[in-house]
Amino acid sequence: MSYDLCLFDLDGTLTDPWLGITSSFRYALSAFGIHEELESLTKFIGPPLRDSFRVCYGFTDDETERAVVKFREYFTETGMYENTLYPDVPEALQMLSDSGRALAVATNKAAFYSVKILEYFDIARYFKFVSGDTLDGRLTKNGKREIVHIALATLDPERIMSAVMIGDRELDIIAANDNGIDSIGNTWGYGSRGELEAAGANHIIATADELCRLIIDD
Repeated sequence: MSYDLCLFDLDGTLTDPWLGITSSFRYALSAFGIHEELESLTKFIGPPLRDSFRVCYGFTDDETERAVVKFREYFTETGMYENTLYPDVPEALQMLSDSGRALAVATNKAAFYSVKILEYFDIARYFKFVSGDTLDGRLTKNGKREIVHIALATLDPERIMSAVMIGDRELDIIAANDNGIDSIGNTWGYGSRGELEAAGANHIIATADELCRLIIDD
């Protein structure tokens, strides 16, 4: 199926944020006397920031907000830039843009940071809109549904475009389903094929080149 509007997840889809996010979590947790190896923090890439502190460490609301402040101390100065583009992503974005598709970002990460990261990697120019969380986290309290809804409402308010969500975690697939659009799961990020299949992804791809073939050549 050909899609007119492509919504991209950021972490685990456009960029690999492993070192920056895990280091930021370790920095925040150390302020509470919790010491973790970076590898054990990989699971926190993707889900809403506050959920990770509440669910996995049992933090109270006050502790969660203090942890978020510490996380952002490191992330703003260093972690945001400890990030790499996935192979062939810029080329894929260029091809999709040249083919006439409208591109946007739909991410659980705060829009404030998302825009800076896209600009840092010189790919912000490909996207018509960045739908991300607010700094207080209110848009991701119920998963990613609202983030995707805002992107669709902004770029296609009458819902006349064929839209698809592209992401690496079940949250991306579930949000697409909740908004009545198709989804493409990518396996180069942090979710497994099994996770994506179980969530109901319409398509699963392994490379950015495969994404272009699926959308442009279909």
